[in-house]
Parts: sequence; structure tokens; C-alpha cells
Amino acid sequence: MEIKVRTYTLDDWDALYRIQRECFPPPFPEEQIWSREQIAGHLRIFPEGALCAEVNGEVVGSCTALIVQFDPAHPDHSWAVVTDSGSITTHNPQGDTLYGVDVSVRPDFRGKGVAKAMYQARFNLVRRLGLTRFMAGGRMPGYHRYADRLTPEAYAAEVIAGRIIDPVITAQLKAGLKPVQVVHNYLIDEESGNNALLLEWRP
Repeated sequence: MEIKVRTYTLDDWDALYRIQRECFPPPFPEEQIWSREQIAGHLRIFPEGALCAEVNGEVVGSCTALIVQFDPAHPDHSWAVVTDSGSITTHNPQGDTLYGVDVSVRPDFRGKGVAKAMYQARFNLVRRLGLTRFMAGGRMPGYHRYADRLTPEAYAAEVIAGRIIDPVITAQLKAGLKPVQVVHNYLIDEESGNNALLLEWRP
């Protein structure tokens, strides 16, 4: 299966919206689904970070990123603050970190290397721009099934050890990202208990 990663455009809007709806069904908040205006903003502010993946000419995945200045001594943050709620007006061309805003792959195309190809494109961008790292906060959508007996940190540890398979974190680890720490109140996300696992990749 040939996977092509390229910059998305406004002409891809219908496909991008379909990806979002399939990847983030209710109870995921509707207001966090990209609008056409947000997609246009991504392309205006940092088109290098606005990527999609095609399989046989069909757009089946997408991801967006911006550049930020990251302080490892103060890793706690929220998705809304870092990304300006996804508008990426916080993009800092002089920053040191490529920050992943989102990554989505249509369910029928998961497990086929699509997400990994998009992550590799992001890693290549880190190298090309001479940045220190790629970083992302990974949702933990499987956590709600264990929340009555595991803390977010314990759940993340089980996923990292491979004893629990999480739909998002497991794929990110397979793509080459390394865990940093759990971040609380990262994103309004009922399945994850509003938690995320902060992950990074360094060249």
C-alpha cells in the first residue's frame, strides 16, 4: 500500500472533515472538530505543519503542528493554551519544538502505517528546521475503562509496558515517540479523564 504524505489544502476540506468525524465521534466535543476557517488558518500560519496522508489518491489521515518554545523544567500545560485552542496563533518560528496539535487516521486505515508515515514526515521536518524535538500530548481514550482502579499515571505505565493497548498512546509509542509524563487537565476529553501522556521524539 503506497502512502503519500503532503501538505493539505482547502480543496481537501471535505476529506479532512470526514476524517475528524470518524475519528472523534461523540462524546468528543463538537467544537473541537476543525472548521474550514481553522484549516485556512493553519495553512496561512504554518503550512509546513499542515499534513495529510493519501492512500491510492484518497485522503485518509491528517495532522497539524506548530513551533513552540518548550521549557522541560515546566512541562505542565494544556492543549488549549499551547495551540490557542487549535488556531495555532501561538506559532513561534524562533521556538525549539515542533508541537503536534492533532493526528487522525480513518478507522478503516488504521494499523497500516498511515500514522507512522505522518510522524516520520514530522520527524523529517524537525531535522530540516534544526529543531530540538517533536512533542505531543497523547489522548488516553482507553483510560475510562480503568479509571475506577488505576490512576492516569498507572494506566500510562501499563500502556508503556505493553500490558494495556491504548488506541492512541500505543500507536504513538510504535511510531517512535518516548513518554515524558502524564499531564492533567490537558484537554476536555471524557474518555481520557481530561488527561494526556506527553511524548517526545528527538533527532
